[in-house]
Amino acid sequence: MAELHAALAERWTYFDRLVYLGNLIGHGPDCLGVLDEVLAFRRRALAVPHAIPDDIVLLRGRQEEMWQKLLQLQFAADPPGVLQWLISHGVGATLEAYGGSIAQAEAESRQGAVALTRWTQTLRAVMQRHPGHAALFANLRRAAYSDDNGLLLVSCGLDPTRRLDQQNDCFWWGHPAFGLEVKHFRPFGTVIRGLAEPRQGPAPGLLQDEQLVTLDGGSDQGGPLIAACFDTEGRLHDHVTVP
Repeated sequence: MAELHAALAERWTYFDRLVYLGNLIGHGPDCLGVLDEVLAFRRRALAVPHAIPDDIVLLRGRQEEMWQKLLQLQFAADPPGVLQWLISHGVGATLEAYGGSIAQAEAESRQGAVALTRWTQTLRAVMQRHPGHAALFANLRRAAYSDDNGLLLVSCGLDPTRRLDQQNDCFWWGHPAFGLEVKHFRPFGTVIRGLAEPRQGPAPGLLQDEQLVTLDGGSDQGGPLIAACFDTEGRLHDHVTVP
């Protein structure tokens, strides 16, 4: 991530906007280091004269959503079942990064709501000891779009049968009809997503198909990170790929 930020810093110009498309945490061995790097780059970018907080936007991906669900596990109807589903989708790396373990989580999930509440509060306390992490999670956006509706940016997908203000968790889990019908999603001109789901074969990398752009290098499987620069009409001006 630091290498990608260095490349972006060389290209950064006044009026640029940066949107992270989610899934900053999860499968990687240093997900907390990634968050620290993102926060540090945000501070540097916002220190530039005339910069405003909305110049940098972080979207909620499925990994961030699952971490938040884990911190609310005491409210689940079936905590052991929900926990196993979360673990099978990659939340274990984040849990271990914040000092927990899968074995402990499985044991606590069977102890009832009171014990689970104490355990999740401990995880929250650890997260809050990392400067900026709790605020980052609290301020994740569901989607981002340009003022003229030329660009809509999402983590994974959306339900093309619903308006933007009626969307649910399809933003981070995708929708079966997304790739087929997104060209009809008005009033937005181009939709940009950060995770191709479902994948058929290797991650597509940077793929532009009519009004849908995918930026998925497969970083969750050891692939590269991709950043791209678009104008508000969806035209690609530059891109960066780092291993």
